[in-house]
Amino acid sequence: MKKDELTQLSKTELIELIVVMAEEIAALKAQLNMNSKNSSKPPSSDGFAKPKSLRTPSGKKAGGQRGHEGSGLKLMGDPDNYVLYEPRECAHCPMAEVCDAQKSIFETRYEVDINIQTTTTAHQAVRVKCPMSPQIYTGCFPDGINSTMQYGVNMESLVVSLNTVGMVSINRTHEILSGVFGVPISTGTIAAMVSGFAKTITERVSEIKAAIKNKSLIHTDETGVRVDKQTVWAHCSSTDDLTHIEIQESRGKKGMDAIGILLAFIGTVIHDCWASYFMYTAIRHGLCNAHLLRELTAVWENTAQAWSKDLIALLLEVKSIKEQFLSQNRREPTRYYLNKFGLAYNKILAEALAQNPVPIRDDTKKGRAKRGKTGALVDRLILHKGKFLLFFTDFSVPFDNNQAERDIRMFKVKQKVSGCFRTMQGARDFADIMSFVGTARKRGISGFQAIKGALVGLPFSI
Repeated sequence: MKKDELTQLSKTELIELIVVMAEEIAALKAQLNMNSKNSSKPPSSDGFAKPKSLRTPSGKKAGGQRGHEGSGLKLMGDPDNYVLYEPRECAHCPMAEVCDAQKSIFETRYEVDINIQTTTTAHQAVRVKCPMSPQIYTGCFPDGINSTMQYGVNMESLVVSLNTVGMVSINRTHEILSGVFGVPISTGTIAAMVSGFAKTITERVSEIKAAIKNKSLIHTDETGVRVDKQTVWAHCSSTDDLTHIEIQESRGKKGMDAIGILLAFIGTVIHDCWASYFMYTAIRHGLCNAHLLRELTAVWENTAQAWSKDLIALLLEVKSIKEQFLSQNRREPTRYYLNKFGLAYNKILAEALAQNPVPIRDDTKKGRAKRGKTGALVDRLILHKGKFLLFFTDFSVPFDNNQAERDIRMFKVKQKVSGCFRTMQGARDFADIMSFVGTARKRGISGFQAIKGALVGLPFSI
């Protein structure tokens, strides 16, 4: 607005303009203040100015604590080679043979190394003419030996592991294998191996999906994925022993319906309060308090409203009491704590609503009155109180949705390395492989072993 236009405004209009501008400035400052600790932004976006962690200091020194069980490099079996190092003084001593009987091992140091070797196996089918009949018999090649020249299962397993689990691009996978093993494997062959493996595990991924539908509690999350200059969505449903990720063009209910898990599910779903989840009325909803803590931190940092800090302290206290109960093998809260925390929550939200009152509707304007981020959060906290505190009223429900966030994070890592997927099928192949490998890891099976097992026809059981 130009200076001459401002001079023509009345006092009331100037006040209204100042209020609007103040709100816009506050919103812009809040946007600039967003980081991984007070929003859904990833830690990689924080830059060098790392925000303060939400965790409170424990007072312990950094690193492993005294008495903890270590997990460093350990001897995995008997040594393959032994090398003795004699004292230098004995090298030319005329009495060396006399001392042989007195020698003993003073100290042993182990060196663990790998032997990088490429092997070529010539599979030869034998033909023989039977002397007892006019028949000519020919030996049969085993399953998997289909071409005149092909790569073995170990090579294929390594290729798929590097490109998916290891997040190595196709070109770099080519460079590594060519440089380390001297194998001139082409980028097209690498892409074909990954695609072929995804087809191999199709049935197993379907079994994972079916098993998740029968669980009593699952975690769900979704994240955007760039595919050929467009944004699609990776939907994750997981438990402590299962991972299922599927790509859909829609983030909302349309995409969720196409997957089919939530349509058939009747248990508890832990999620981040995305509106589309509430369209499924047959499930019980539990909300992620880790997301809530970040939002409350943003309210405190941007508005200094004390109720947000009080609610953070309350949620952490409720979490601590639950952990104490679980350590005592108690599986449900006492009525005392249910009443105490319920009343404390209501008191804090009453203060929050007083500081962020619902605006009076202006009949001259269309639509709902603007609430802003803080007001919308207050409304959500009031509406979904039972869902935020479900982790305490039902001890089988976790405090947060970190399980799904961990399981779907690999898509962000893949995008950070590769930028995007070239095709929708490539993104779906990656989702299937991450579902398969993620489930295997939860069963104590490494990604490489899970991939190799599937390639030889011996995948792990669901």
